[in-house]
Amino acid sequence: MKYLYLDESGDLGFDFVNKRPSKYFTITILKVNGQAENRKLIKAVEKTLARKLNPRGKRERIVHELKGTGTELDIKKYFYQQVKDIDFCVYALTLNKRRVYDSLTTNKERVYNFIARQVIDRVPFEQESGARIEFILDRCKSKPEIEEFNSYIRNQLQARINPNMPLDIFHQASHENRGLQACDIFCWGIFQKHERKNESWYKVYKEKIRYDDIYLPEK
Repeated sequence: MKYLYLDESGDLGFDFVNKRPSKYFTITILKVNGQAENRKLIKAVEKTLARKLNPRGKRERIVHELKGTGTELDIKKYFYQQVKDIDFCVYALTLNKRRVYDSLTTNKERVYNFIARQVIDRVPFEQESGARIEFILDRCKSKPEIEEFNSYIRNQLQARINPNMPLDIFHQASHENRGLQACDIFCWGIFQKHERKNESWYKVYKEKIRYDDIYLPEK
């Protein structure tokens, strides 16, 4: 079993005159190899939540979700110590939004799907055989958008995946899926590297990153 978790950081707002959108938009895929490794990842998230964010005697409010935003660096480092020996890797692509064609700025779903596909293209599916793939992403789309995304991704992967390898795509709420929370915390680090030139968290898990690039870099 292979698990692919997809999450994003930043936004797809393009009004740089009247509003303050992010300069970049990052999509990250966290790939976990095997059910046992996935269970370890889930337990690491739960352990971090229990021991660092919801310790006994200090539960003024329960934190239900591990996130990149608002989580202190020391807690992120603790989390990485729990997962560093797990068989996983990270792929990410960051869009430089200022260089997107004006005609595409009103079609955010198309932009999102395109960047997601570019990241997926970096995952070496051709080397996989005899395993089911579970592709899980945050449930933030409408039903028509989910159907369009699923169809788009299946069509892109059809020629790259062994016909005997089933592909299941799930859209789940991040607070209900620990794997998505792990992806979020790694995605946030990559986004911060590009958006704010802050690599403090990124450098901690850099060894796990297989691909990190900017789409439409500055000329």
